[in-house]
Amino acid sequence: MKYVTKADGSLQPFDRGRVRRTLRNMGLGEEDADRIAAEIEESVPDGVKTAAVLRMIRTRARAVRPAVAHRTNLRRALALLRPKPEFEEFVRVLLREHGYRVETGCILAGRCGEHEVDAIARKDGATIFVEVKHHASHHRMTGLDEGRIARAIVEDLQEGCRSGRCPISVDGALIVCNTKLSEHAKRYATCRGIGHIGWDYPEEQNLRTMIEGTQSYPVTIVTGVGPSVSTRLAAAGVLTAKQVAYGDAEVIAHDAGIPLGEVLLIAGRARAVLEP
Repeated sequence: MKYVTKADGSLQPFDRGRVRRTLRNMGLGEEDADRIAAEIEESVPDGVKTAAVLRMIRTRARAVRPAVAHRTNLRRALALLRPKPEFEEFVRVLLREHGYRVETGCILAGRCGEHEVDAIARKDGATIFVEVKHHASHHRMTGLDEGRIARAIVEDLQEGCRSGRCPISVDGALIVCNTKLSEHAKRYATCRGIGHIGWDYPEEQNLRTMIEGTQSYPVTIVTGVGPSVSTRLAAAGVLTAKQVAYGDAEVIAHDAGIPLGEVLLIAGRARAVLEP
């Protein structure tokens, strides 16, 4: 078994699965990710530094897909978004891409109190309210509290609807977050019927697969788009790489207050990320 040396000097076993996930997050297909991960495991010396492994990953990924040079890690790109309003609006855009009719957040009256929700979403005859949770560190877990709060809000809104206080009949709740969910949070959500979309949960339709399936990448996936630029783009209604790649660059530059040359540069990189 080979080991890698972490930044703090400690050793841990080489994890081919982690290398593969990193390659997939860079936009490589499963076959290429599997092959490159195996080649790297075979070629690295025992005790190699994790930073060196990362450089190897990026070098080999660029050889297969040159656009890798123009994109950052998807989890990092999501973390770069501000919680409000950028990530909230990004989630609304993503849900619309997946067939939901989405309204922006509002305040709904329950039987016992009023509740501010991030969105109202409708699909397949069901109406749900959406709560969006964002963590700046994508390594942080989303825990149980969000599910318990959502369950309590569902009950209060349903009672409020029956009493005539709430004009919207709510069938349930959906929590969307940019991180993984704790096992406790998953069990509670399943038991209580609370919908959850996390980074890798549920397996069939999670945040990563929903984004990749429709290429609804946040604009921060493009290298060089940091928080200050993404904030100005978001103020102009540009949340995704698709919007900047195929939108009217002059209009975006004017509305965002960003030089046209910079918008054109970002748009070119975004197209390279999106196109095979």
